[in-house]
Amino acid sequence: MFSKILIANRGEIACRVIKACKELGIKTVAVYSEADREALHVKIADEAYLIGPAQAAQSYLNIKKIIEVAVESKAEAIHPGYGFLAENANFIREVEKAGLTFIGPNADAVEAMGFKTKARKTMMDAGVPVVPGTTEGIKSLDEAKKIANEIGYPVMVKASAGGGGIGMQIARNEAELEQAFKMCEMRAKAYFGDPTLYIEKYIENPRHIEIQVLADKFGNIIHVNERECSIQRRHQKVIEEAPSVVVIPQLREKMGEAAKRAAKAINYDNAGTVEFLVDTQLNFYFLEMNTRIQVEHPVTEMITGIDLVKWQIKIAAKEKLSIKQEDVKINGHAIECRIYAEDPDKNFMPSPGKITKLSFPEMEGLRIDHGIYEGYTVTPYYDPLLAKMIAWGKNREEARKKMLKALEQTVIEGIKTNIPFHIKALSHPLFIEGKTYTNFIENLK
Repeated sequence: MFSKILIANRGEIACRVIKACKELGIKTVAVYSEADREALHVKIADEAYLIGPAQAAQSYLNIKKIIEVAVESKAEAIHPGYGFLAENANFIREVEKAGLTFIGPNADAVEAMGFKTKARKTMMDAGVPVVPGTTEGIKSLDEAKKIANEIGYPVMVKASAGGGGIGMQIARNEAELEQAFKMCEMRAKAYFGDPTLYIEKYIENPRHIEIQVLADKFGNIIHVNERECSIQRRHQKVIEEAPSVVVIPQLREKMGEAAKRAAKAINYDNAGTVEFLVDTQLNFYFLEMNTRIQVEHPVTEMITGIDLVKWQIKIAAKEKLSIKQEDVKINGHAIECRIYAEDPDKNFMPSPGKITKLSFPEMEGLRIDHGIYEGYTVTPYYDPLLAKMIAWGKNREEARKKMLKALEQTVIEGIKTNIPFHIKALSHPLFIEGKTYTNFIENLK
């Protein structure tokens, strides 16, 4: 086992990894930008090093500096969290070149899933159901029109190197396709440095359901059930739950086996998530694979008792998976709400500023992962995620009621948050009935 780990991240996920390390008796090294001098992860780590200015490109994305700090601090491994460098194959190779261990999958597996067109082809070859569409990049608008006519409208235009909902747009006819193609190409080039696009059939009223996998370095792979992540704004998840209300045991087994096949096809090791779209007839289609820990991992931990972050560390330290597939059980129901510093009344615009008052409730079956404190200033430089509130109940309704009570008792003053949105969403008849399709927010009246 490692004696010291550097966490190449910030915010709640850095705090979450530090907690897991402390429980395993591992020393922690935090890194921070000038804007994050007073951040919580800096205060709770054993050591902390400044790595650059506020801009992520010069700090949290500065591969050379992060590795320099890891070597200087005598850390043996680097945990990337999610976002930033978590799915950067070049970073993984540089970490290994420096004689350090990357806590995550191997670079080849990350690369295999990084380009969506390549990933789709790999999954098709592995016998994993894939949404009808292209397996190679589209070279022109004329080619896009031809493919869209063959597949049939509506279609989804997507960036091949994309992620996080950036560079994707629905087109319901040729006029919308022209607009979507130009917009996605521009965004793909700006955000990912690669303008390559592809087209998929748009599935109407789908559910976004993902399967958590754990794979060690000895060929052992298990799936840790599903999470329902259909409630999204701008293609980014805001409420997640486990298990899904529509996934019956036979479907869980089918999706779980497909996810394991996906992981095996790319020689995957560590924690990962295979994302699927599920249509109204319960057909499921591969969407993408996230080769890292997910923001929403706590709901899986709450219903299975499996600590996914600790297992990430153990697998990286060449420990064999001691959990067999038959050991993975479902106990109760968990719901997660992502609390953001943003104003739901102003199209979820970010709301940076100083937190003048902060109070989280304490109750049995409630977990709060956060990276904030009273007096902390939320900066405008990074993702505005403040905290994740996870409520567990014996059943979905108990979890829902507990979450509502917890949200109502939470006090965050000085900035706007999306807590009023969560209360509205969890009280809505469609949520209560479990009709949580990906267009849920659009239908939230």
